[in-house]
Amino acid sequence: MDLGLAGKRAIVTGATRGIGRAIAETLAAEGCHVAICARDGAAVAAAAAGLAATGVRATGRALDVRDGAALAEWIAAVAAELGGLDILVSNVSAMGGLSGDEGWRRYFEIDLMGTVHAVEAARPFLAASDAAAIVQIASIAAIEVGHDVFPDGFLQAYGAMKAALTNYVAEISRTLGPLGIRANTVTPGPIYFPGGVWHRREQEGNPMYAKALERARLHRLGAPEDVARAVAFLASPAARHISGANLVIDGAFTRRVH
Repeated sequence: MDLGLAGKRAIVTGATRGIGRAIAETLAAEGCHVAICARDGAAVAAAAAGLAATGVRATGRALDVRDGAALAEWIAAVAAELGGLDILVSNVSAMGGLSGDEGWRRYFEIDLMGTVHAVEAARPFLAASDAAAIVQIASIAAIEVGHDVFPDGFLQAYGAMKAALTNYVAEISRTLGPLGIRANTVTPGPIYFPGGVWHRREQEGNPMYAKALERARLHRLGAPEDVARAVAFLASPAARHISGANLVIDGAFTRRVH
């Protein structure tokens, strides 16, 4: 199936590794021009070079999304460089496991407000597109609590902010819909890749890894490309009537009706 992504212009935040990198690579493989950001300048440059090698236009900048003004300036610069904007994928995250006031603060500033500021900055450019889409990457921590893989309270702040984001995206699907902008959430379960958190837990012998693998009904953890392919579909004109959805990609890991 042709997703209709060739020539579309996309921004992916937090895209130098893992899920974000896979999303950017998948969009580029479909013919999207892609702009990425992350805090590590060398990693951004390497990832952007890899994307450009596929034949699309690719650009990147070292950026901390907690700086709302810098984020907005970069998004405007990307739209000017690429001649517009069709897709915004908010993937950047402080990752789970932080606690205390600092943990709550980081999830609020990075996960929640990083997404809100990106959406606000991208909105005028997306409104000018004839195929505009926002995809926000959440987590099963937003939809299920108290299961046996993580210690009690381990994902408390992280899950609360991801849940807030899921609600936020459902709301903007309504408010931005009249502007022709679709908005959806993708909610991954445990995702395994070399150097990632689940790989580290495996190497360390952390019991969370064994428990997660035992709970995985498909007898494996997810891979970044499992999420990326779903994001590419939701971001594409092929999903033109899907908005306000929350697509859970966890291999039946969670025990609830979504």
